[in-house]
Amino acid sequence: MKKNKLIEMRELKGFSQPQIAEKLNMSVSSYSRRENGEIKITNEQWQKLSNIFNVPLEDIHEYDENQIIINRDNTSVNYQGTNHICNVPESLLESLQEYIKILKEENNELKQKLEIK
Repeated sequence: MKKNKLIEMRELKGFSQPQIAEKLNMSVSSYSRRENGEIKITNEQWQKLSNIFNVPLEDIHEYDENQIIINRDNTSVNYQGTNHICNVPESLLESLQEYIKILKEENNELKQKLEIK
């Protein structure tokens, strides 16, 4: 997946691909393939890019593929074959489950009102 936010920020800040490649100690071809989504950008490289552009990581970071599985206390994220475990408080999961239940009930009520008409 092409990294549009990264490309836009690089161009906005006036950097060329060769300049960024040099700062990351890689070939221009290697950097170009990262921008085009052909090669994964590591977390360390994302952080370096954030520092180079002097912007928050969120302004440039784009995920590739994410698969999220919720397991009671933890959320496991599979990011291109690398597992990251993030602790999610049980109270947050319970709150979200309650909210989903409320939304389902409201959805059913609206469906019933539509059937009556």
